[in-house]
Amino acid sequence: MAFRALFLSVSLALACADPVAYKDCGSDVGKAAAVEVTPCPKIPCELHKGQSYSVNVTFSSYVESKTSKAVVHGIIAGVPIPFAIPDDDGCKSGIVCPIEKKSYSYMNQLLVKLEYPSLKLVVKWELVDDANKDLFCVLIPVQIVS
Repeated sequence: MAFRALFLSVSLALACADPVAYKDCGSDVGKAAAVEVTPCPKIPCELHKGQSYSVNVTFSSYVESKTSKAVVHGIIAGVPIPFAIPDDDGCKSGIVCPIEKKSYSYMNQLLVKLEYPSLKLVVKWELVDDANKDLFCVLIPVQIVS
């Protein structure tokens, strides 16, 4: 019975995850395999002000690293504007550090603040190693709406 409840919970979580079209933006020492934003039923992802969105990036690391750090920007008219995330420590985002040469599932949250303007932009999400090289770098098209 407990297994059935656990299976149902995992199945529902996976069913709610929305894989999105993304572009690799120069991953140096790793490669993203999949990007999911929840919820994001269509591209560009509509991000509603005041709401939080789950971001999950499945990636492979080609290097070993003691640490990892997330760097997130909104690209508006070619200009990178920093986006705040709850915790930029990748080792606290579903990844057990030290990072080895294998696959990982990075998970974090993106809060769309009420003061953000309503516009289309691209979110650039990077996870860097302890040498400040990209384990992954992905571009995700979004639209901030009220």
